[in-house]
Amino acid sequence: MLDELPLVLDRDVAQPLSSQVAAGLRTAASTGALRASDRLPSTRALAQRLGVSRTVVAAAYDQLHAEGWIAGKRGSGTYLTTAPAATPTRASTLTGPTDTPELLDLGPGAPCIEAIDRPAWRRAWRAASDTQPMARKDCGGEPEFRSAIAEHLLRHRGLGAASDTTILATAGTSSAVSELAAALLRPGDAVAMEDPGYQRAAGAFVAAGVRVLPVPVDAEGLCVDRLPSGIKAVYCTPAHQFPLGARMPANRRVQLVEFARRVGIPVIEDDYDGELRYDTAPLPLLAAMAPDVVVHLGTTSKILSPTLGAGWLVATPEIADAVLAHRERTGTGPSPAGQQVLVEFARHGDLARHLRRLRRALPPRRALVVNELRRRGLDVIGDDAGSHIVVPLPSAEAELAAIATGRARGVALDGLARHHFGAPTTFGIALGYTTLDWTDLTAAVTVAGDCLTEC
Repeated sequence: MLDELPLVLDRDVAQPLSSQVAAGLRTAASTGALRASDRLPSTRALAQRLGVSRTVVAAAYDQLHAEGWIAGKRGSGTYLTTAPAATPTRASTLTGPTDTPELLDLGPGAPCIEAIDRPAWRRAWRAASDTQPMARKDCGGEPEFRSAIAEHLLRHRGLGAASDTTILATAGTSSAVSELAAALLRPGDAVAMEDPGYQRAAGAFVAAGVRVLPVPVDAEGLCVDRLPSGIKAVYCTPAHQFPLGARMPANRRVQLVEFARRVGIPVIEDDYDGELRYDTAPLPLLAAMAPDVVVHLGTTSKILSPTLGAGWLVATPEIADAVLAHRERTGTGPSPAGQQVLVEFARHGDLARHLRRLRRALPPRRALVVNELRRRGLDVIGDDAGSHIVVPLPSAEAELAAIATGRARGVALDGLARHHFGAPTTFGIALGYTTLDWTDLTAAVTVAGDCLTEC
């Protein structure tokens, strides 16, 4: 049957050949030209038919396997599955003025669900469901989860387990910020944060009665020389500053650590997009440089899915004990369920394979977006990594016009103005490229490019 399918490759377009092969098979399955349980040809046979390398077809099969369209049977071959998983392609993750479900979502901060190996995901959930029900949970997190995170941080972020640090499970970055605010700070204390910066973290501090003092950022991240006096902590995203996308260089990291030690305050390092570097090796974590003053935060929400509701915190025993004491007082703490799924997902190397798959999947997406925007003469800023780029605009009016025009044409765009804590000084669009499938991403970026050019 596959010999009769109109699989046509266009070598003159920017879309990778592997993506074209995957799109053709996906369309055939969606329209009924391929049916459930149909056997697909081997990668070698299809490559010969299409006149491409076997690597191209293997990459297409890997993508379809991750999406749940196909599954392999040992000794038998590769087959179309009965119920391919739908890919979320509509705006549902943005907050504020862009949370219209019907819009194609180009907002930042969402994971690439397409890259998840669905059979491995299902295996992890099934294995986690075999765990015996608990009578009491460990306030610090499940021991196996903490061990899995220690291995993950060592292999993928260069942070080795140390006797003077403790790993705790969290319910995610924002939850961890709330716990740190309650455990370490008092109402009225001041925390320095990047401006523009992560609003949910700021909201967590404010909810605890802590004052947020905005600090400017530049092309190298947080301006350490602009940190105010009298603060009790610094929150920053050095791996890939949110939302402007800068990577804090080594000299500024040293400057920040020296400031924290001199003043005697902790630095809260949110490792936003830290695993999603595919151009060069990442710089060492702040926590690896200075475990005595840095609290490291990570989450599965951006590399896998917020479905798990799982994250981690690495800090000195004193800070970890303060967080644990807060949990004991309030009866709060992260749910073990997501931790158990992550443990099973990591147990046989699926987490490491997933991260490798992500690093292969994201560069073509970024290239598609950047090429489309630069073709129109638009500036693109942000480090060559992570899951979003930024297009600067000259004014608040231009930003609002771009958002409104995009919405009218079916695309959700996220402006920089709402990420400021005080009066906005930087305007533009933070444009993500992870949520949509390739077809929707191509269409949405074309619309976004039109809107930004007009504005």
